[in-house]
Amino acid sequence: MIGLRRIFVLLCIIGVSGQISYAQSKKVWLHKADEFYAKQDYASALENYKKVVNDSAALKTLVLPYEHTVSNQKFKKSDSTKLNSPKTVDLRNYTEHQIAMCYKLTYDYGHALDYFKKTKDLGAYPDDHYYYAHAMMNLGQYEEAIAEYNAYLKSGNASDEYIEQAQKDLVGCYLAMSDENQHMEVQVSMADTNTFNKGTSSFAVQYWDSEDKLIFTSARDHGVVLDPVKQQSEFLCDLYWTEREYEDSWLPATNFGRPLNSAKHDAAGCFNNNNVIYYTRWSDENRTEKHIYLARMVAMRFFESYKLDSNVNIAGHSSVQPYITPEGKWMYFSSNRPGGAGGMDIWRVELDEEGLPMGPAENLGDPVNSSFDEVTPFFHQTTATLFFSSNGKNSIGGLDVFKSSMNLEGGTFGAPKNLGQPINSSYDDAYMIWDMYLKTGWFSSDREPCENGHCYNVYHVKNEPIVISIEGFVFDNETQEPIPNATVVIKDIEYKMMPAVITCDDEGFYSAELEQNMELFMKAQKPGYFADAASQTTKGITESTVLMQDFFLNKIPNEPVAIEGIEYDFDKATLRPKSKEILDELVKFLELNDNLVVEIQSHTDSRGNDAYNLDLSERRAQSVVDYLLDAGIPKSRLEPKGYGETTPSLVLDENKKPVKDDKGEFLRNTSDYINSLSSRDAKEEAHQRNRRTAFKVLTEDHEVVNESANQ
Repeated sequence: MIGLRRIFVLLCIIGVSGQISYAQSKKVWLHKADEFYAKQDYASALENYKKVVNDSAALKTLVLPYEHTVSNQKFKKSDSTKLNSPKTVDLRNYTEHQIAMCYKLTYDYGHALDYFKKTKDLGAYPDDHYYYAHAMMNLGQYEEAIAEYNAYLKSGNASDEYIEQAQKDLVGCYLAMSDENQHMEVQVSMADTNTFNKGTSSFAVQYWDSEDKLIFTSARDHGVVLDPVKQQSEFLCDLYWTEREYEDSWLPATNFGRPLNSAKHDAAGCFNNNNVIYYTRWSDENRTEKHIYLARMVAMRFFESYKLDSNVNIAGHSSVQPYITPEGKWMYFSSNRPGGAGGMDIWRVELDEEGLPMGPAENLGDPVNSSFDEVTPFFHQTTATLFFSSNGKNSIGGLDVFKSSMNLEGGTFGAPKNLGQPINSSYDDAYMIWDMYLKTGWFSSDREPCENGHCYNVYHVKNEPIVISIEGFVFDNETQEPIPNATVVIKDIEYKMMPAVITCDDEGFYSAELEQNMELFMKAQKPGYFADAASQTTKGITESTVLMQDFFLNKIPNEPVAIEGIEYDFDKATLRPKSKEILDELVKFLELNDNLVVEIQSHTDSRGNDAYNLDLSERRAQSVVDYLLDAGIPKSRLEPKGYGETTPSLVLDENKKPVKDDKGEFLRNTSDYINSLSSRDAKEEAHQRNRRTAFKVLTEDHEVVNESANQ
């Protein structure tokens, strides 16, 4: 009996000590898990949280060789300790919530959905209901997500910080299901696995020198490592390059090697126009800091790279994904540095001739940046359009690609627009770049399932046809009635295309298709009318667009047209400076109406010798013609004529309309009429109107010899 009692006591002691040891192990695993979580090593955190829940659970360590930085947007605390978190919670609830968060933060939304379903029902973390709906959205389950978002918003437990995002997500869900979001003619295909999509991840394609040469990031075998025993290159990002072999075929990728690539992560590279590369570097030991480095190259050999200064990189923060504009003047990048709107923001900094930042970076601000993440900037120089990715701004799930046009005069950006499907998906879509005319491009996405739950792949895109057209009407300016069968001429001022001549229909309507990246001069004409002109541009247009342009023509009068403001030196034919400014406008008018032959008329008042006045007026008319000739108007289009005092001007009313007498004849400022005026000022004004310069259209059929003359 004594022996059995001792054995029983011994077994109890062993059992208790085992429970104590197991409990201590849980504390160790939990402590390690929380430490890994704080360092953003969510894969290692997940492994240890799993052990806390079930010590037999042992997951493979998930290595995430991706540059995308996870932020908490505007939240000051970690997502695991949100403002709406409970003050106390039991160990299992806490651990399963953290497991769900780890899956979310490693973009494994399938597993995240399963765990958030449990934790939202337990109720310890009310905002897990939001994450549950968000996981559905990221899995493309839009109708189910809409129902859960609405349930969350109506629950009364939603935190203010998540209400805003839930409302944006709802818009994104509806957008994803709308026809407006579908671009059926856009063709998206995964790039080949021989050159691009090898290894565990590939992303961040950029052009290098031309559209036939690319650099990109990949984590694959045979990369750069320092310790092959401890390091696996298939889990480390390196920079690679390739060249086009023919059409859509590319040569095998080449690793840039050391010293550009290191035993750390080297990613998202972009060259300037002077053999300088900028790229992101970080290590797995400290994922909260990622910085932009610069390296110079001579004959494909790199000098040691170095980290850019505090104008770009800030200790304790991340600055990533540099893009250099083609002329090398600006660097756009993404950063969560202080001074932003929240999360990752798009910033830019001006570069000097050596490629170094000239001053502090500037935040692009609203409407580009938001309290959420804006990343992977690409500035399309031809159209002055910024492409970037955001997980706010009515994303249809994860990061979506947006575009925002720049106002070239003010340097500001317009409201971003979602590129829609199939470029965007319910997963992360980023690193969008385009060729010069937006016909083809590249981007990265994790939409395809992979072993580790989140793998970027490189995708190639062929854009839908961009059709730009212009249409409008030609009107009579006085009657506002359409002018049938008028002619509209469209010319590219850079002479990249042949002039187009369009004849309006019987309703005065015209339309024409245009090309991209053009600055256009337009002119409408009709016999019996002066021409009207307009300018249009197709630069900056990144989607099919219909431009509108109407024209208003004035009838050619039978009477001469006064050129107001022409002045001469007293008793001379010399033009004063003010007269030359007015004649410059006449030059533009005659260039526009290049079919007209005109008589340049000069008149004097009735005071003085008739013969002298006639001679003076002829010399003044010739002075005007000489000025027009010097300005490039052909001599065959100009006839000078001096009328002296023989043709008094018309009498005008207060609206500057000709006045008629009782017989219906136009009144003129004759000597008798002027002498009948009561005031001296009125008489002097009438004499001044007689001392005028005018032009009269003689014919409309002058042959235009040089079509390339200035407009």
